[in-house]
Amino acid sequence: MKKVLFASFLAAAAVTASPIALVAATANMGQAQGGGVQMSQEEYNAYDAATKTADPKAKVAALQAYLDKYPQSSVKEGVLELIMGTYGQLNDPAGMLSAADKLLQVNPQNLRGLTTEMSLHKGMADQKTDPAEKQAELDKAADAAKKALTATKGKDIDQATWDAMIKQATPYLYSAIASAALNKKDTATAIDNYKKELAAVPVEQTATPGPFLQDTFFLGLAYLQSTPPDYVNCTWYTTRFVEIAPEPYKSQYAPTAKYCYTKYHGKADGYETVQAAVKSSLNPPADFKIDPAPSPADIVAQTISSTPDLSTLALSDREFILAYGKKEDADKMWAVLQGKDVKIPDVVVVEATESVIKGSVSDDAVQAKTADFTFNLKEPLTKVPAVGDKITVAGTYDSYTQSPGQAVPVMITMKDAVVDQPKKTPAKPKAPVHHAPARRK
Repeated sequence: MKKVLFASFLAAAAVTASPIALVAATANMGQAQGGGVQMSQEEYNAYDAATKTADPKAKVAALQAYLDKYPQSSVKEGVLELIMGTYGQLNDPAGMLSAADKLLQVNPQNLRGLTTEMSLHKGMADQKTDPAEKQAELDKAADAAKKALTATKGKDIDQATWDAMIKQATPYLYSAIASAALNKKDTATAIDNYKKELAAVPVEQTATPGPFLQDTFFLGLAYLQSTPPDYVNCTWYTTRFVEIAPEPYKSQYAPTAKYCYTKYHGKADGYETVQAAVKSSLNPPADFKIDPAPSPADIVAQTISSTPDLSTLALSDREFILAYGKKEDADKMWAVLQGKDVKIPDVVVVEATESVIKGSVSDDAVQAKTADFTFNLKEPLTKVPAVGDKITVAGTYDSYTQSPGQAVPVMITMKDAVVDQPKKTPAKPKAPVHHAPARRK
């Protein structure tokens, strides 16, 4: 699923949730405006005029002109931050990214520069259709996020401002790392970082339309794509998203949530209990559980115990018991079959010789093009059927072998088998030909 599908959904979120907004909202020019910075009167006049320019485009030009004239300025980092923030006011991502690149050359740990690069590259990834290009942008975003998470406070930023910046940026940084990981199927990393992201914000922010509710769904998706899939956690997080999200997202993604539930539980009954529970908690409570679907062996045991006469079962049911039953249950079925004669129609030939035919009988075997019956023929065939032919074979149950984990988990062997040869329709007698009598000369 492409995250770009959430574009209008995310538009409902407050604009202050954007890491880009963090640049403008918390811009601190303390290192340029005070803190004992020394500069000549001429440089100060150029700097002061540039920073006080009202028009954003003119301001960017003036600030850049200042840096061109004073490339070693002691306030270079602060001026680049201001340029980056002004490009943000102009809604110019390319300008922001260029300024962020220059800012990080001056200070590789600048938090505003790193969060800006993270956000911009993540946004660029949503616009890419080529998978490799998309992953490259996501990886750049994740790399910037990882650096930001370990960044240290600069001496010219007061602690309160730094703490506010870290608190606001942290969930988005984890989200960027998780997105890059999920896109390349690194589900363990994705799950770890999505959970850190959601834990870093007040729970009420995960229950309203916005990026955190969106990532609740992607957390569930990461559980679904795990090896093996974790259907229980997938059910919880995707269902929470579906129950809170507005339309059309509620209807669009409901099938994924219900799929996880029915895949684990075996059917849809009881799902309404999960739908009610997810509204009260971000994470599944300790006592949350979904009853698993019965295993094939459980189904066999139930069939054995509830069927007074196993000989009345259909051929497909008999084979299911032999394939998936515990040995003691399969043997009960075999005790009824061994030595009995049966005629099996529509056997699809997989292999054939004059004396042995291997064929597919069950639907699974036919789909897998794998034999589940071996027919040892009573007499050699004069005409061997071709692979793919459908034939009818009569024979006597002789033995069976379970093969757990295989596409076709049982092989049933028949002895004294005979292939029914289609009866030829007698040819209609030819109508007599009447010859005209020869004319006398």
